Amino acid sequence: MDFNMKKLASDAGIFFTRAVQFTEEKFGQAEKTELDAHFENLLARADSTKNWTERILRQTEVLLQPNPSARVEEFLYEKLDRKVPSRVTNGELLAQYMAEAASELGPTTPYGKTLLMVSEAEKRLGAAERDFIHTASISFLTPLRNFLEGDWKTISKERRLLQNRRLDLDACKARLKKAKAAEAKASAEQELRVAQTEFDRQAEVTRLLLEGISSTHVNHLRCLHEFVKSQTTYYAQCYRHMLDLQKQLGSAQGAIFPGTFVGTTEPASPPLSSTSPTTAAATMPVVPTVASLAPPGEAALCLEEVAPSASGTRKARVLYDYEAADSSELALLADELITVYSLPGMDPDWLIGERGNKKGKVPVTYLELLS
Repeated sequence: MDFNMKKLASDAGIFFTRAVQFTEEKFGQAEKTELDAHFENLLARADSTKNWTERILRQTEVLLQPNPSARVEEFLYEKLDRKVPSRVTNGELLAQYMAEAASELGPTTPYGKTLLMVSEAEKRLGAAERDFIHTASISFLTPLRNFLEGDWKTISKERRLLQNRRLDLDACKARLKKAKAAEAKASAEQELRVAQTEFDRQAEVTRLLLEGISSTHVNHLRCLHEFVKSQTTYYAQCYRHMLDLQKQLGSAQGAIFPGTFVGTTEPASPPLSSTSPTTAAATMPVVPTVASLAPPGEAALCLEEVAPSASGTRKARVLYDYEAADSSELALLADELITVYSLPGMDPDWLIGERGNKKGKVPVTYLELLS
């Protein structure tokens, strides 16, 4: 009991000395040992890494789970070390409602059949979203969270210890300046040497931890690449699912409204993408040009030299305005009449259109064939 009381009194004395030193420094009444510029830069970089990691982590969580209540629930399950219950995605819930609506309104009606088709697509989108959330959580969120809850806590602990060692060192320097008697001065010098040794040792430990932030950056960079990869895969899957759905809807519409030429509803050109050319080429459909239709080893024909096929020409009414992407295409205006025909081996999504002496490729989805 006496030993514990002595230790408690000693700790209280140290805490009081540090508090006095800290207060006097704040009021400019005591000198403060400054860290070198390199050490200060390491501290600033570590603080910046921690702050931005927190913000990126939180916003990524919002991206993956926009519902704040659901995020709080998942957080509580993680803190209780319990498995987060499986939750249906918004796409899967929409798919369920559409399927139930089709069942009640009539699955054999045109509307019911379409609801079922869209329901299946939404279900696949929801499954793709679930896989993306799972992959991103493991490959991106978990490493960021491990840094904040592991490495950063260790760094913070050692920084606080370094701060205490510095306060002890500066308090010893202050006592040495105030010592008058030889015995008091000798005692203060001995305390100063011990405090300096402990401060230097703790500064080295903290410096090594701070320099480890460079390794953290490398690890987070690797995780960022994994996140982009999983996101690219997710959006590519969604794009393919929607293309399949559009084709199904186009076929169904053609069966319902046989007087309208529908063909495929795949976009005439892929949507703009911020991915690299290699990724875009791997995931997006490529529309062949007239030049690509020429047999290997033969020069491509100019559009002016292309003659109608043996099957003849047809008249078509333009449904929507269309702006030509390049010189091989023909710009269209809604409701105008043009002459169209196809060429052997040509992409079925495109036809050759003529208006006066102008000729070029036109997408079939913008046309209603009249004869």
